[in-house]
Amino acid sequence: MKKYKRIQRVGALMKIFTERPNHVFSYNYFAEIFNAAKSTISEDIVIVKELVEELQYGKIETITGASGGAVFIPSISLEDTKTILDELCVMFAKPDRIIPGGFIYMTDLFNNPSIVDKIANVISAQFINQELDYIVTVETKGIPLAIMCGKILNVPVAVIRRNNKVTEGATVSINYISGSSKTIQTMSLSKRSLSENSKVLIVDDFMKGGGTAKGIYDMMQEFKAEVIGTAVVIETKEPTEKLVDNYISLLILDSIDQQNKAIKISPNVKLLQ
Repeated sequence: MKKYKRIQRVGALMKIFTERPNHVFSYNYFAEIFNAAKSTISEDIVIVKELVEELQYGKIETITGASGGAVFIPSISLEDTKTILDELCVMFAKPDRIIPGGFIYMTDLFNNPSIVDKIANVISAQFINQELDYIVTVETKGIPLAIMCGKILNVPVAVIRRNNKVTEGATVSINYISGSSKTIQTMSLSKRSLSENSKVLIVDDFMKGGGTAKGIYDMMQEFKAEVIGTAVVIETKEPTEKLVDNYISLLILDSIDQQNKAIKISPNVKLLQ
């Protein structure tokens, strides 16, 4: 079996760690891949660990013992967080995003992998030290973001549907009141999507009154799940009182002026403290 030089092993280790963050890799796993002794792999990981910390990509934690291993835990600096939030504000505030009814067109941004990856990194950093079993979102724009967060936090994603689908099998359905329109709506989740007594993080694209988030909270009670937190990309400044309390937002939408084609949106300063 081929032998690899240290520089080759270190490069490959960086790729393996960053492609699957928050996953514990055993030394045996690396030893088999690189045809090297575990002591050699341990020395390689020390090099990668120092590099990751110096570049402020996160940290690599090692696990001692007979089944020792290593895990890459990503992080993001306040400076990089500010840069990302400022970039998002510029993108969301473009006048041509205003559509009839006083809404912002956002689908293209939430379907752009590079943009969603940046958003997911900011959100995931807020919950990186939390014990989680699932990311929960509601269709449709929140799905790409939830999947990216699930990859970073190394947990599966459960998607709540607006309508029942035959392919979902047995489902749990609830009615909830929209926080903005005050209308009664329905959401459903397959019983196979979520294990009871799980710890979940709710991720969504937008919050106005908090009705959808409250509906997801109520749905989680049906599964006896514990909601660790809620993260949304944009929340509106009004109404100030939401139907949920335990949430974070990346951006705050102040106003949409259809007549003058102006969108006022700013970073949530709480994330920059």
